[in-house]
Amino acid sequence: MTNDFKGKTAVLTGAGSGFGLECARIAARRGMNVVLVDIQADALAAAEAEIKALGARTMARRVDVSKPPVMELLAQHVKEEFGAPHFVFNNAGVGAGGLIWENTVKDWEWVLGVNLWGVINGVRGFTPMMLDEARRNPAYQGHIVNTASMAGLLTPPNMGIYNVSKHAVVALTETLYQDLKLVTDQISASVLCPYFVTTGIHQSERNRPADMPEAALTPSQRIQQAMTDKATGSGKVSAADVANKVFDAIEHDQFYVFSHPKALGNVKSRMDAIVEIRNPPDPFAERPEIGVGLRAALRGEAA
Repeated sequence: MTNDFKGKTAVLTGAGSGFGLECARIAARRGMNVVLVDIQADALAAAEAEIKALGARTMARRVDVSKPPVMELLAQHVKEEFGAPHFVFNNAGVGAGGLIWENTVKDWEWVLGVNLWGVINGVRGFTPMMLDEARRNPAYQGHIVNTASMAGLLTPPNMGIYNVSKHAVVALTETLYQDLKLVTDQISASVLCPYFVTTGIHQSERNRPADMPEAALTPSQRIQQAMTDKATGSGKVSAADVANKVFDAIEHDQFYVFSHPKALGNVKSRMDAIVEIRNPPDPFAERPEIGVGLRAALRGEAA
């Protein structure tokens, strides 16, 4: 739990847009040193210029978070320049959908590489140095926030590859929270589970690596892309709103961070079915027209 951010250091992946950029803006306004990490060079350069203009001491690195050696080098550079960070936001993410048997091996490697291995690499790279600093300095306070999704608590159909990656991040972060409590009272963790918020993740293909080329989209993937575009484009909660929730969570040592708490009814339904040993509930129970439309579209395309 901390509310003293001035002079502290924040490391943020996916900092060129969305939640990462909005959290970087808050960090800069609160007097933090800001380390910006992103794969998209132009977005990173724009973010760096903006954060510097806010007066923050800034480091910007173009990094593929899925690569352990590159993330290890990033951690080393941060330590040399700023020492152990106080806030690590493992936030970089990509989206992909479609029927789960239609995703290619390259799809799986790309999505799990960024969404899961990006978090793993951030946790492995920064947690040990944060613990070292906590042992040296009784006043040190640190916090790690990992971005999952409501898809990490639910299993919406036609989004399997994304669901798998985000369920893993929830499990990783819950375990990280518990493991940290075993060894220190100075560092904690939170998991961010946003619903549909406009962040740019629905346009992830722009940053797909050249060695993982996208295959031609299947009908189910085209349908899911259109549905995601519509849902994110009509969202009423902004990335800035969510970023404020992230900092509130750090200040109050709140583990679960939700952009849309009213959507938790679906999570309860899923958990009730597990505890009562029932089959998974209808994911469209609250919006049956969406399920009707999706089934009709998929079966029509397959006909």
